[in-house]
Amino acid sequence: MIDYKLGVVETKFAQIIWKNEPLPSGQLVKLCEAELNWKKPTTYTVLRKLCEKGIFQNIDGVVTSLVSEEEYYAMQSEKFVEETFDGSLPAFFAAFTQRKQLSETEIEQLRRMIDSYSGE
Repeated sequence: MIDYKLGVVETKFAQIIWKNEPLPSGQLVKLCEAELNWKKPTTYTVLRKLCEKGIFQNIDGVVTSLVSEEEYYAMQSEKFVEETFDGSLPAFFAAFTQRKQLSETEIEQLRRMIDSYSGE
C-alpha cells in the first residue's frame, strides 16, 4: 500500500482541491490565501510535494486529483485497522463499540452493508 499520509495542514489543502477540482492553479493560490493565509510560494511548494506523492497532478496549470477524497480516507481507515488491530475489522468494531453506543439506524446500515457483501 502506498503511503499517502497527510499532515493536518496538508489535509486542509487537499480538501480545498477535492472540493473545487478541476481548478486552475492561480485559483488554488487565491483559495489558499483566503482559507489558509498562505502566500503563492507556499501553495506551489505544497502542491509540488503532493504531486510528487501521487495524490494530485498539475497539468498545464490545471490541478486535479489522482486519488479521490473517498479513496484517501478509505486507505487511511484500512491502514489504521491494519496497524492497530492486525487487520481485524471485528477487533476494531469491538473496540469502537465499547465506548460508543450505536443507534438503530447505524445498526441497520451496518446490517445492510454486511448483507450486500455476503451476497457477492
